[in-house]
Amino acid sequence: MKRKGAGEREKDVKKRKLLDELGESWLPYLTPKDDGFHQLWKTKYSKLVLRTAEKIPKEVHEEVQEAFLTLQKHGCFFQDLVRIKGKDFVTPVSRILVGNPGCTYKYLNTRLFTVPWPVEGYEINYSHPEISKACKALIKLNCYLHRESVLALQEQNLAETKGMEDSPVIDRHQDYATSITEMGSILQDQSPSHVPENDHSHLKERTSYNLSLLNYMDPQQMPFLKQEPYFGMGKMAVSWHHDENLVEGSTVAVYSYSCEEPAADILEEKAPSGRDPAVWHVGLKVAWDIKNPGLAVPLYPGDCYFMLDDLNMTHQHCVLAGLPPRFSSTHRVAECSQGTLPYILDQCNAALQNLCTDTHLSCPTLKSLDVDDIKRVEETHNEVEFEWLRQFWFQGKRYRKCTDWWDKPMAALDEFWRKLELMTSLLLCEFRKEEQAEEQRKERISCLLPILEERQELRQDWLARKKHQQHTTGAACKAGLRNKCVPLPPDDARLQLPSSDFGNSVC
Repeated sequence: MKRKGAGEREKDVKKRKLLDELGESWLPYLTPKDDGFHQLWKTKYSKLVLRTAEKIPKEVHEEVQEAFLTLQKHGCFFQDLVRIKGKDFVTPVSRILVGNPGCTYKYLNTRLFTVPWPVEGYEINYSHPEISKACKALIKLNCYLHRESVLALQEQNLAETKGMEDSPVIDRHQDYATSITEMGSILQDQSPSHVPENDHSHLKERTSYNLSLLNYMDPQQMPFLKQEPYFGMGKMAVSWHHDENLVEGSTVAVYSYSCEEPAADILEEKAPSGRDPAVWHVGLKVAWDIKNPGLAVPLYPGDCYFMLDDLNMTHQHCVLAGLPPRFSSTHRVAECSQGTLPYILDQCNAALQNLCTDTHLSCPTLKSLDVDDIKRVEETHNEVEFEWLRQFWFQGKRYRKCTDWWDKPMAALDEFWRKLELMTSLLLCEFRKEEQAEEQRKERISCLLPILEERQELRQDWLARKKHQQHTTGAACKAGLRNKCVPLPPDDARLQLPSSDFGNSVC
């Protein structure tokens, strides 16, 4: 089992320090009805851009909101069983990942696999024509948000170079800054034909969203939501965090849709000060800071917001629950250097280059016992098992709700895994041979042993997670997590070949 990393320990220390400094008091935060709200946004949160619903084309709203409701109707949203500080929790928010074929996104030790949106060159069989239509709407939204993100970044750059006083804040209550759309004429000199090639490429890289994490939550079905701990902002749907595993400096774009406006009689019950608890908000704060007030920005149906540039790194954000159910589509430039199907297939193919299966041989053999080759093969073995196969099957048959696209790739990875198990067994057989020099044997065993120990610990860890999953039957049923699981290999898996099948066995 992997121990808590330095990053997690540092975060725990910062959190304890912040809570100790607060004591029993709350930090201040501002909402649009507070004096100084806009000035605070402009000076401390200028890289947050809000695009209100009326600024967005009507057809975007219609198609995207229909897509949300379609995916919900077909049961495509699932709660995740995530791991935080070594403990498993079922998320209050239900999610589905949609994006480029073969991409994955990992958060809180859980890897999600994209339901592919339609991309030229890929054959995608959706389980229902309505799901196909929904995915088309989401990739159209992705293209729209990409264009608007580029404009927002160009506006930000223009403001910095021209010394403009207004930040790219867009507000429904006052004409606080020029909207993205209205900036078109000002930005003519900043259009792609006038922007230096390197700058334009950089803008595209930071806004070329390769996936979207869709969220859904009905607060009325979640009576035990956590209270926001620093400012007293009320119930949180998502706690304070930085979005994980993104390309550094990339923008995050969010389309928000709360299904209905709160009833008038409920609105009358809102708190006399602070945010309106009936309305969904995004909360922001400077990371690990108690000097600057926080910001709570209301989100009405169809609003979009953009976290530009390094805002996700320098600030933390949370989602504050309102009363009506809410969907959101959060578009990201995920860091996928080790999170795509082509990557892991390449890793497996490279590892299998060390396996000799010539027909004239009575049994397979290893081509090389070099320490570097051993290390590469066995680390790939761990990666394909724990980052891909177990992650995929632990989540059950959820992806088949939408498409069978992942069936063949996972079958291929399963076959790779079996060959890697064979290679481990062949390697151990080689270690038993007496003709090896003692020094060579020790060097090879010293290389292999830590990897095998990690493998065994992780297998026990996954078994524990499965048991926890079974104990949380109610939540697991909602999440669709009981449908499929990965078998725990034999206790002495280093010496035995697997007799069970990843795809069909039940533990």
